[in-house]
Amino acid sequence: MKLKLSVVLAIVACFLVGCSSKTPDIADLYKDQTEAQIYNAGVYAMKKADYDEAVKRFAVVNVRYPFGPYTRQSQLNTIYSYDKAGNSALALAAADRYLRLYPTGPDADYAYYMRGRIYFAENHSFFDRHFDVDFAKRDTTGMKHAYHDFSVLVHSFPKSPYAADARQRMVYIRNALARHELEVAQFYYGYQSYVAAANRANNVVQHYQGAPSVPDALVVMVRSYRKLGLMKESNDALQVLKLNYLNSNAYKKFEISEKK
Repeated sequence: MKLKLSVVLAIVACFLVGCSSKTPDIADLYKDQTEAQIYNAGVYAMKKADYDEAVKRFAVVNVRYPFGPYTRQSQLNTIYSYDKAGNSALALAAADRYLRLYPTGPDADYAYYMRGRIYFAENHSFFDRHFDVDFAKRDTTGMKHAYHDFSVLVHSFPKSPYAADARQRMVYIRNALARHELEVAQFYYGYQSYVAAANRANNVVQHYQGAPSVPDALVVMVRSYRKLGLMKESNDALQVLKLNYLNSNAYKKFEISEKK
């Protein structure tokens, strides 16, 4: 007989974070089945998209057989099941637990990939939209977490089957973060906060070299330094813009505005 979802969540929560007392009825679940039978039934449930049943069975495997042959794979399957069920919080908790136990072990690349992909999925649409809000208040923490996980995957497991996709996502994240910094710089410039504008634009140039937002960031620096009366700094930024991005739209628009 299936347990109610609340009981399933209680069992898995204890599995993920640890409990000092016995989890609800977990010792009595599937007593007539072997570890292999419990695990295989969980895999079957997972394939049938019955993710509540799957995570319940994988939790039982991990609690009852913490050193068994199916333990590690049950933890990986738990990450997958929660992700497919749309429960990103528990999927991240499962990935965190796996990486605490096996930071460089078998399938750690998958755990890093899944954790990074979940963070990515939660945040990328936020960067693709344009809101009428203060850009400086956007939270980039999730994207930075995703970038970190993909970076660990690419550098520690370069031959991983997930590495190529992780690299592509890293490029997207890097460009998105650079665009965010540029939007913040432009926001400050529009409100005549020229020191803040110059600093945020400089951050784009210094830390996101090669990103499409760099030429526009240099333009912000040129204009901000001028407003502050810092002509040497403004001219230096302009020289960098001319030498490296002479054919960019940012420079062409800047030239047109200078002639007006």
